[in-house]
Amino acid sequence: MTAGPASLIGKKYPSKKHAEKVFSYLNSKSPEKAKKANFFISGEDLELYKYCDQTKPFRQNRYFFYLSGCNIPGAHVLYKSEENQLILFLPDVDKEDIMWSGLPLSKEDAEKKFDADEIKFVADIKEELSKLKTKALTTDLNNFNKEFWSFLVEKDSDFFYALDEARAFKDDYEIELMKHAAKITDNCHLAVMSAVPIETNEMHIHAEFAYHALRQGSKNQAYDPICCSGETCSTLHWVKNDGEITEDKRSILIDAGAEWDCYSSDVTRCFPVNGDWTKEHLEIYNLVLKMQEETYKLMKPGANWEDLHFKAHRVLIEGFLELGIFKKEYNVEEIFNAKVSAMFFPHGLGHMLGLDTHDTAGYANYSDPDPFLRFLRIRRKLEPNMVVTNEPGCYFSPFLLEETLNNPETSKYIDRTVLDKYWYIGGVRIEDDVLITKDGHEVYTKITKDPKEISDIVKAGIQKGKSAFHTVV
Repeated sequence: MTAGPASLIGKKYPSKKHAEKVFSYLNSKSPEKAKKANFFISGEDLELYKYCDQTKPFRQNRYFFYLSGCNIPGAHVLYKSEENQLILFLPDVDKEDIMWSGLPLSKEDAEKKFDADEIKFVADIKEELSKLKTKALTTDLNNFNKEFWSFLVEKDSDFFYALDEARAFKDDYEIELMKHAAKITDNCHLAVMSAVPIETNEMHIHAEFAYHALRQGSKNQAYDPICCSGETCSTLHWVKNDGEITEDKRSILIDAGAEWDCYSSDVTRCFPVNGDWTKEHLEIYNLVLKMQEETYKLMKPGANWEDLHFKAHRVLIEGFLELGIFKKEYNVEEIFNAKVSAMFFPHGLGHMLGLDTHDTAGYANYSDPDPFLRFLRIRRKLEPNMVVTNEPGCYFSPFLLEETLNNPETSKYIDRTVLDKYWYIGGVRIEDDVLITKDGHEVYTKITKDPKEISDIVKAGIQKGKSAFHTVV
């Protein structure tokens, strides 16, 4: 497998510090509860498909991984706060399984690999739990820990708060993992832009991205890649990826991110199918790029994420007024207050990023009646060591806009004749991964967003494809 970040060679994933961090947040939330608190979390295990001897794809429980750094199926972790002791329980050795799966990780090798005070086996769990003065807090009772239910308390809200807040602030080790995932993702996006001659179906884009991720050692995607062309670019989470890429589909949108050691990257790029931006596509692309650039100017500790989101909307409105999509007889504030832009930019500006693509502690409120805020996944101020995405977008979706266009109170702001020129684009989204630093931010996704550079990459790929064709012929 391709090596991970060089800076982490010889270092252990800091699971013990993570457990201490969770305890600290629990103590600040509920000192009384924290006095004798113990944490026990079971990892995921291999599960068979129903009526089949094949197992489902394995994806480790992220809370478990945060407290263990262990990606082995069937493992468990216990943190005893009074002793400040972290115990990792590995699966019992199944001699018959060795024939099929090979030797498991030895206890000695596990001690070298994992940041735990003690390595034990599943057979030791009941004895350890029975020694506790109080029941251990756990995220949920499930099939993987049903033997231990009498020793556990599930779904404590203060425990979840502590876990989520701890995960919201990344340490240096986590940041290096995420930067490595982003580096792989950058290379994959470049490969997709460069391989236009062989991408005649959206699934080819998916395949190209996944191939280059695997070649770099990233076996898993952080989420199902979104590979769109033409009007399907207006669907935010288009994962069918099955449309033919014909010449009349001038635009491509790919939202895809590789994963490294359970940590996510999340990047979106757009490009023209033949390397030449159409007038309308470039106008919208530059507008979305401006939305991102203007929000970056506000991105620092203490900034309220809602204010950044509103700034993106105002930039979009200003751009639509310049393009004539919004009628110039109305001003920015009138259109903003009417919330008309919400159907062109229906999602939030971004989200927390970490072990999950939409990571913890953003505190979204999906029942918010305000269309500007309903799908905003961060509802808090930024703080150092948070990692977020910055992903403004602009979409021309008949489904989303139907009600707006049929309502006289909102349609009056829109020039339908001008709008009709933009439907074919589908949508544009530009997304990067961003670390909030003590005095600002660091964008650590590096694949170009410059439209001229993107055009050059696509055209170079097309030319290379033509040369290869002529060589073969």
